[in-house]
Amino acid sequence: MKGFNIIIVIFLALVSCKQQNAQSKTEEKVDVVEEMKIFGESFVSDNAMKEAEMAEAFADLGETDTLTAVIHGVVTDVCKSKGCWMKVDLGDGQETMVTFKDYGFFVPKDIVGKDVVLNGIGFIEKMSVEDQQHFAEDGGASEEEIGKITEVKITRSFIADGVILEQ
Repeated sequence: MKGFNIIIVIFLALVSCKQQNAQSKTEEKVDVVEEMKIFGESFVSDNAMKEAEMAEAFADLGETDTLTAVIHGVVTDVCKSKGCWMKVDLGDGQETMVTFKDYGFFVPKDIVGKDVVLNGIGFIEKMSVEDQQHFAEDGGASEEEIGKITEVKITRSFIADGVILEQ
């Protein structure tokens, strides 16, 4: 009978230790989630393209091509009015103009210099003078700078349906 009691005590000790390990794993996952903010739709960011990869992918696009991608980059500019667009560095001296699908969400206005991961569609577009002037005004450009915009510009654009802001 003593042997049976000893086996039960050992079994209970092992089971209680195993439950404690499971709880600490859950706490670690919560810490990781708190290090970022998600805007728009959630997505998996594990295989995000780095700036150089995205610049290369954009170089291969024609005017009617699109590229579905998850990209990582640094914010270089953001709409000062509402946070309704941002520019992200592609690492080759080029930027991509990022807007948000159906204006379904906005990002904070103070994220210049922060790392972001974007999920969406990249494409090449001819941006009208009016749109360029509008974005320049939202970005805080002076009247003189806005007046210098007089030609259509070929831009690398990205419509994001989700943004992860890394803290």
